[in-house]
Amino acid sequence: MSSNKSVMITGASTGIGYELAKLFAQDKYNLVIVGRNKQRLTEVAEEFTVKYSCSVTVIQKDLSNQNAAIDLFHEVSASGFEFDILVNNAGIGSCGQFHETDLCKNIEMIELNITSLTILTKLVSAKMVTKGGGKILNVASTGAYMPGPYFAVYYASKAYVLSFSEAIANELRDFGVVISVLCPGATISEFANRAGKTEVKNAMSAKTVANVAYKGLMNNERIIIPGLANKCGVLLAKLMPRQVTANIIGKVQKKLFEDFRKDIKNNRNMS
Repeated sequence: MSSNKSVMITGASTGIGYELAKLFAQDKYNLVIVGRNKQRLTEVAEEFTVKYSCSVTVIQKDLSNQNAAIDLFHEVSASGFEFDILVNNAGIGSCGQFHETDLCKNIEMIELNITSLTILTKLVSAKMVTKGGGKILNVASTGAYMPGPYFAVYYASKAYVLSFSEAIANELRDFGVVISVLCPGATISEFANRAGKTEVKNAMSAKTVANVAYKGLMNNERIIIPGLANKCGVLLAKLMPRQVTANIIGKVQKKLFEDFRKDIKNNRNMS
């Protein structure tokens, strides 16, 4: 079944991105799904095409590489794709003491979480203004509201996403372009393991987060925070002195980081 509705989603192979892609597919959107793992993206495309009879285009792109976002935009535009909705979901983290973390990973994080998101938002929103409307969902984090020792660059990058999204939402509303920003807390996905830390207990499922995000986006909500606990956490972060918040977050992230290293060591000893 063909559709006139279209969405491009970055980081769509797993986690929140995959669950959001599924929701759009169920609503018969034409999808462009973007990520680094082409095999996984192809599997997702085949699944959605069979289950939901929608059009799915796969683009393998590592948006942590310089100029990758510009290349992606031109590639998709050249195909005649119409940007009704953009979901900037792709993001990475790296846990550990800042002076010890890998510089290249820090740069890749900034390139992906900030630079590529900004580029895609700018280029796509300009098209949407010309078209007369559209929606963009930028994925930040509850960490955007607080300093994050042991996760310093990641938290800072998400603070940028939140502030940036709120600002341009104000600018673009008169042009019919809706900007929403999703601020999830700990979410069960591959993110924690890739970032080098253990998963937080009682983390929300990616499916639950995606359902809240989808509903919020469709209702033109500016800031979407899934779950009462996350809403309360954000409120406390606003009320407490930032030094106190940093101490609390630092203890939590340090333990997650150290537990991850212990698990790796134990697995090596058992092998």
